[in-house]
Amino acid sequence: MSVPEAWRGAHGKPVALPAEIDITVPSVARGYDYALGGKNNFEVDRIAADGLTKVFPGTVPLALDNRAFLRRGVRYLVAEAGIRQIVDIGSGLPSAGNVHEIAHEIDPQVRVVYVDIDPIVLAHGRALLADNNTTTVIQADAADPRSILDHPETRQFIHPDEPFAVLMAGILHHLPDSKDPAGVARYVKERMSPGSYLLVSNFLDDDDPRAREMDAKMESVFGTGRFRTWVEHTAYFEGLEMVEPGLVYANEWRPDELADGENEWTTFLSGGIGRKA
Repeated sequence: MSVPEAWRGAHGKPVALPAEIDITVPSVARGYDYALGGKNNFEVDRIAADGLTKVFPGTVPLALDNRAFLRRGVRYLVAEAGIRQIVDIGSGLPSAGNVHEIAHEIDPQVRVVYVDIDPIVLAHGRALLADNNTTTVIQADAADPRSILDHPETRQFIHPDEPFAVLMAGILHHLPDSKDPAGVARYVKERMSPGSYLLVSNFLDDDDPRAREMDAKMESVFGTGRFRTWVEHTAYFEGLEMVEPGLVYANEWRPDELADGENEWTTFLSGGIGRKA
């Protein structure tokens, strides 16, 4: 099979696809990459994402807002909270301003473990990080946090007895109720050492009928995606001390000069960071 033009490696050259990748089925990671303006996606992903955008024009703005919240959160965690270890669960494909790049602007010694279930993320991440001794990428399922935290590479990079941050930006809304996203967050919190932080952002059902319409549409296109209520999102932080301003619309979490501010889609995305005492 020839290498599709869309799939490029760390240096812009075509890269052989892992055998397990099915480019006839849309991928959340590749669809997210497309929404962020990336190039590591295929026609099936673009068709799926464009179809969502026609039904829900907030698709791309929410992807951008989620990424912006993540970047602000990482800056806070490293520059203000003093975190030097990060596990990014559901990291997706690398894009401009990756977590490790933002962290390393503040301290080049911050250790980062990227986690995603999509094999294309593993292939691309390994190529991108080949010469990086503070950052790695593993393939694992967000619904199985034990496999993430007990993974040999995670244990190599993350010292569990020291404070670390777990990032779950835009990933728990891809876990259906049957996979117990609140239970996933609870397990992660149990494994976090005192002084550690949990960052979470998710699609929000703020009593807008369009959110419930999107549940069905995302399920039909990507087989995943759920807009949940404030109450459901609050459960992810139970037992943690919330960092000001708490769990809020993601665009309202410590906005900087690059933040989009309030827009038509602000009320469809929540975000917050909690600290384990």
